[in-house]
Amino acid sequence: MSYNSLTGGLVKRKWNWRVWTGFLVTLVGAYSYLWVFDRFPITRDFPWANLVLFAFACYLLGTGLYRAYARPSEYRGRISGAILGVLALAILGLFYYGAFYEARHLPPGENAIRVGRQAPDFTLADTGGQMVSLSGLRQGKRGVLLIFYRGYW
Repeated sequence: MSYNSLTGGLVKRKWNWRVWTGFLVTLVGAYSYLWVFDRFPITRDFPWANLVLFAFACYLLGTGLYRAYARPSEYRGRISGAILGVLALAILGLFYYGAFYEARHLPPGENAIRVGRQAPDFTLADTGGQMVSLSGLRQGKRGVLLIFYRGYW
């Protein structure tokens, strides 16, 4: 409660829901890319849906902070709003860094094995610890199945 000089009494300040909702929308915008939007090429290649969520979150946080600082006798949230605003900006910055910088620096695929090309010979240890080469497996009557995962190890 705060003292209102106009009415001469104590006034209960309102809960600033825009600050908290803006931070929640920021979290939804960041995590929804991994859980939902990464599955579809239209939202994976350029995260426009997440950018819309982040824009809405910035609007809510901005108006919530404006309420808290412009009318402190009416609305709460000056301290929590500032903290949540900084955290939301950090989350937004990490998302932009991952989506627009790190995702664009994957290894080039020019040297990758294409469909129909023969894989180069290599030797690896099997589950028993014995060394097995691809050329040795090709000489036998067994087939060879190679599975490639994109990315680096």
